[in-house]
Order: sequence, then structure tokens, then C-alpha cells
Amino acid sequence: MNKIKYFLLGLLGLIAGLVIYGLIEPYIIDIEPQVAIIPGLPAAWQGQRIAVIGDWQVGMWLANTPTIRRIVTQLVKERPSAVLIIGDFIYNAGEDPSAEINQAIELVRPLTAAGIPTYAVLGNHDYGMKSKNGSPDIAQATKLAESLETVGVQMLQNEAVPLASSTKLDEQAVLYLIGIGSDWADQDKPQVALQQLPDAAPRFVMMHHPESFVEFPSNTAPVAVAGHTHGGQIRLPFTPEWSWLTFVKQDEVHTDGWIDGYGQSGNHLYVNRGIGFSILPIRITCRPEITLFTLRQNSKST
Repeated sequence: MNKIKYFLLGLLGLIAGLVIYGLIEPYIIDIEPQVAIIPGLPAAWQGQRIAVIGDWQVGMWLANTPTIRRIVTQLVKERPSAVLIIGDFIYNAGEDPSAEINQAIELVRPLTAAGIPTYAVLGNHDYGMKSKNGSPDIAQATKLAESLETVGVQMLQNEAVPLASSTKLDEQAVLYLIGIGSDWADQDKPQVALQQLPDAAPRFVMMHHPESFVEFPSNTAPVAVAGHTHGGQIRLPFTPEWSWLTFVKQDEVHTDGWIDGYGQSGNHLYVNRGIGFSILPIRITCRPEITLFTLRQNSKST
């Protein structure tokens, strides 16, 4: 009997410890250095850095806004050539999203004020969608996008644009950025974006949901980034595929990092773990992430 009692007490202690750690980990920032191999990359872009962040979820209870502020401050110090924000700025805003939108604007403002080119796409929560079968709130998404544009964030929806840089580059050195709309809101149209740039043009692709990636034909998305999964948010150590997302999500789950064997040939997807939360305000073995890509033309470039 005593053995059972001690076992249960030990189990409760372990659970309590994990919960306490889960409340602490969201404040630990993980900077993930990665190399992005982009065929045809102009020499002027060689070695330049692009930062990716996302899934802020402003408006959720115990939202992780202190970490967002620290990450933005860190990026201003790092001064990458550009910052990409891959959607889900706000969370469960209700009938009037003004407070959440205003907070998101103030969080992003230091990036554009520092002269760092900042681009973004929208995610499902930006459309007020908690599930894939929900109805998108177009008015909310439009208000958010327009508000972010007022502080200098360039919003993309199925568009290809020349990527600006905080570093002075040769004006002839064009690298395109493709931004894809929200998958759940049925706004993701990769073919529309691809029609806007020459076939062989070097490009970097951003989207919110990993499932948008499978719509890219072979060799059209050599480097793409997505978010949405929060890396699983709560997962067992050393087992990134074993998370609560594995059991509760309708979608095929691609948690974080480079996703091998996914999408068409010649295309490569990296999934960022994001910063905020879904449902529960904790993270376990799944720290908030800044992905810092160094651009290379090929694996042997220096």
C-alpha cells in the first residue's frame, strides 16, 4: 500500500514539476541558425540573413507577449536583412478585435522603425478560425492586415515581390519573396503567386500552414517556411513527433524543423515553432523560436 502511495505522490510531483517548467519555458528564446540553399541566388545576397518568427497569438489568456517583445528587441540588435512573420498575430479576438490588433501593431513597430524590411502573411486565427471547418472572418483579417501595413509591414497574399534588404545591395540583385494566404480560410493560391515571377528566378517562400506547401510544383519552392503547429507545444523530450498535436489535430502534423520527404521534389520546407500558445499557455521541450537563415547559392558556398 505504501509503495502505491509513494508512486502516486511521485507521479503527482513529476506532473507538478512539468507544469511549472511548462510555464517557465515560454520565456526561454531559442535562436535556430539554419542555411537556406537558393539556386541562382545573386552574389549580393550571399551570406545575408533572413529571420522568421510567427504564431504570436495575441489575446490568448496569459499570452506570451513579454517574449515577443524580447524577440523583437533581439532582432533589432541582430539586424537581419529582412524579418518574415508567418501569421497568427491574434487569437480569439471576439466581435471587436481592436485591442488585439493594436497590441500586435505595438509589438511589431520596433522592427519597421529600425528600418528592417518586415513582411507577413495571415494565419487561421487572424481570420477568427479555431477549426478548419469554421467560417473565416474576412472583415477581421482585412482590418488586421491594413493596420499592420500602416506601420510598415508589407502584407502578402499569394504574391511574389522583390525582397528588400536592410543592407545596401546591388539593385540588379533580385531575390523574390513569395507570400501565401491562409490555408484554413481557403486563401492559399500558390499558382497565383508563381505566375508573378520568372520561372528560374531565385525565391524564398513563406506561408502560415504547412499544408499549403504541397501545392507547389516541383522545384518551385527550394526554401519555404511555415508555422501553425507551435512545434507541438507539449511534447516528449527527444521525440518531436510525439506531442499532443499528434492526437488532437485533424491535419497531418509537421511539427518543426526541416520536414523530410514532404511536398514535391526539389522543394524544402522548414516549420518554425512559433512564440505563443494554443489552448494552454505552456510549452514543454518546445521553446519559442527565432529561425535565422543564412542564404547560400549552394551547399559549398562560403
